[in-house]
Amino acid sequence: MLTTYQLAPSILSADFSRLGEEVGRVMDAGVRVIHVDVMDGHFVPNITIGPVVMESIREQVHGAGGVMDVHLMIENPDRYIEAFAAAGADWISVHVEACVHLNMVLSQIRAAGCMAGAVLNPATPLAALQEVTGDIDFALMMTVNPGFSGQAFIESVVPKIARARQLLPEGVGLEVDGGIASGTIEAALDTGANLFVAGSAVFGASDPAAAAQDLMGAMAARA
Repeated sequence: MLTTYQLAPSILSADFSRLGEEVGRVMDAGVRVIHVDVMDGHFVPNITIGPVVMESIREQVHGAGGVMDVHLMIENPDRYIEAFAAAGADWISVHVEACVHLNMVLSQIRAAGCMAGAVLNPATPLAALQEVTGDIDFALMMTVNPGFSGQAFIESVVPKIARARQLLPEGVGLEVDGGIASGTIEAALDTGANLFVAGSAVFGASDPAAAAQDLMGAMAARA
């Protein structure tokens, strides 16, 4: 799934009192990637969830043929990789800004049995990714500053995403996270990206399943 068009709804925007139901609705609509945003209140100014919450939906997601896409927006991510892998993570991405020894962390993710991704914040130059293109299964380009759901898409990042597609080897996925909605997904699709995280545009909609299908329809038109 890393190299096909996939929508990855972020449970950060879901109703946690009905998390299983929310996840089930979008998976019934055809979603096969569930995005899990992990924040620690240090690397970003917010605190979200940990492995226990992931464990609560692990069987539901995997039982439907889906994968759990874990985005670690945390300091010292190397300390927590094994715990998230054990909780059901299939893909784990870490910020280059948070890793002193990025190659080692990416190797650790793969050793834990997960696909490894590297994330760049909007203002981080693409060159920060250049030396690890052979060590990643996917790259994630932030189109908002991480830390909060519901932010506006930063259009100035679009050219960087397109350059990332040219830099990355064939077979390496390219994910976009931040402000993806019906009005912005076309610009993201134009870059050559194939994985799209959407939080409030899906789980904040009155009908999350229909919202997910609308976004997947735009992606299918490019397939």
